[in-house]
Amino acid sequence: MNTLSKAKRLQLAILLGTLSLIGPFTIDTYLPSFPTIVKDFDTNASLVQISLTTCLLGLGLGQLVIGPLSDIMGRRKPLLIFLSLYLLSSLICAVAPNIYTLIVSRFIQGFAAAGGLVISRAVVRDLYSGRELTKFFATLMLIGNLGPIIAPIAGGLILTFASWKFVFVALGGVGVLLVLSVALKLEETLPAEKRIPSNFKQIVGNFGTLLKDREFAGYAFTQGFTVAGIFAYVSGISFVYQNIYGVSPQVFSLLFGVNGIGLIIGTQLVGRLSIFSERTFLKLGLLLSNVAALLLLFALIVKAPLLAVAVPIFFVVMSISIIGTSSFSLAMETKGHIAGSASALLGVLPFLLGSLTAPLVGIAGEYTAIPMGIVIFSASFLAFLSYFVLVNKGLINLKTRRKLYQ
Repeated sequence: MNTLSKAKRLQLAILLGTLSLIGPFTIDTYLPSFPTIVKDFDTNASLVQISLTTCLLGLGLGQLVIGPLSDIMGRRKPLLIFLSLYLLSSLICAVAPNIYTLIVSRFIQGFAAAGGLVISRAVVRDLYSGRELTKFFATLMLIGNLGPIIAPIAGGLILTFASWKFVFVALGGVGVLLVLSVALKLEETLPAEKRIPSNFKQIVGNFGTLLKDREFAGYAFTQGFTVAGIFAYVSGISFVYQNIYGVSPQVFSLLFGVNGIGLIIGTQLVGRLSIFSERTFLKLGLLLSNVAALLLLFALIVKAPLLAVAVPIFFVVMSISIIGTSSFSLAMETKGHIAGSASALLGVLPFLLGSLTAPLVGIAGEYTAIPMGIVIFSASFLAFLSYFVLVNKGLINLKTRRKLYQ
């Protein structure tokens, strides 16, 4: 199947990229609604942010379950099951009578959405390896990264004529389209003879093997901490822009969407510039992330103008696509036999770590952005340490040992 024509390859990329859109759409579409939800439910910012936290937990834990399940059952059947659950849970969110029902239903929605994320990546690894894997994943990321641009803008537009509840009705409509697309267009990419036995001990063992692999664990935590910082940004930025800088939900959506362009630029740099290795791109992405995060923290501390905050945020967001694309390809390269489990572990860490960082940004209230800046910089620095301590140091030690035995 990896010998598909250019047209078929593009069609597959669009389908898989659309599946990966379910993550950012589930997370980002209701962000402009945060202040409105606080008022409608007569609650506080932290509880509304917990509805994001539970969604992130669902997205993480769902991948941990659905990834190995797809190694056992194949890719199509689990995908159809969980997309159907996504449709149902979206409608439950729309009719939630209070913040606590919304928090629980968001967990279910996130859990179901994990199917699109983890299985789309596993399908890519079923079909490609090496530089072709990086190039195809970059194409998939290009499509998927449209989500952070389109989703908040769509959410802001819905708020101009309807209640925030209609955001979740729209997400239910997305669920319908995805179920139909998978049912009609996606072929099974994991034949029965390549599936692993339905053995819980073996599944747990696969995760243990992956975590004991120092290089894989390094890439996983590098990506995980980077994305955790971005989730802190996602959780807090609507309050920062709307409550502190006084922009409207529509202007917020545009500012948020512009950062999605940074995601696209970063992804295309990794996918197109083959003169640099994935490892070089990863180091450059980590450098960019830390410098931009430090500048952002400084701007927030001195209460700089909006532009001085928006520019470093753009580069922080851009760095995630450089780090994410390159680290995914490097981590998955030798994991074809357990691609679902490897994809799940790479997927679960960002959401589990993100579920910890998201509530922290609101800890000092709705009218200070300093906690957000601290969390973003700390996460960027931990990602830097994860690579240079676990991966880079391990590679240097391996080269040294090889020389000793030559």
